[in-house]
Amino acid sequence: MLAPRVMTMSTSASTDGTPSTSATTPSGHSAAAISATSATAVLNTLPVKGRAPGTGYSRAQFGPAWDDVDHNGCDTRNDILARDLAATVTRPGTRGCIIVSGVLTDPYTARIIHFARGEKTSTAVQIDHVVALSDAWQTGAQSLASDQRVRLANDPLNLLAVDGTANEQKSDGDAATWLPPAKDYRCRYVARQVAVKAAYHLWVTPAEKNAIATVLSTCPGEPVPAH
Repeated sequence: MLAPRVMTMSTSASTDGTPSTSATTPSGHSAAAISATSATAVLNTLPVKGRAPGTGYSRAQFGPAWDDVDHNGCDTRNDILARDLAATVTRPGTRGCIIVSGVLTDPYTARIIHFARGEKTSTAVQIDHVVALSDAWQTGAQSLASDQRVRLANDPLNLLAVDGTANEQKSDGDAATWLPPAKDYRCRYVARQVAVKAAYHLWVTPAEKNAIATVLSTCPGEPVPAH
């Protein structure tokens, strides 16, 4: 659905219905090649440092919320809803962009959520930055160029449609402070965090690395995702 500027992609359907991509990261490595490597191996390539001060952080440092980075006429939030929800219905006259309803199988809680757009209902499904932007800021993103931060904020690799309450509970936590309640999803969750941090040259804190390694010790062959 999205073709973010951070990666050059070709897209096909995967077995679970989500797009499968072949991509090149900012470092020039193939994301498909990275995904063939275990998340544990990639985790061990990440620098380990203390958290930098949060001075200067604001959401605006990562561009407008839900920018249309691929210029397809749809903002990123709607692109991710279209990717992650089933049985979607779009608003007439929006060229299929605005999702007004759909069904989410929430990865964080394993709940089935019936999404309906509205002032009091839209927050039931939120788009999570798997590596929270403030966490990214304190682990290297403040050194990225502004356009790279925009890409990070809109990269499908770092975005999931999830249960709104779970997303709010997570807030800007890393793996040392929050993991999905659905234990069966934790390996895939931390593997995605590892993939994002590797793609954008971010580091992990000692506590974060230990937490991720603990999860991955239960699934040593878990690959990092490419999308």
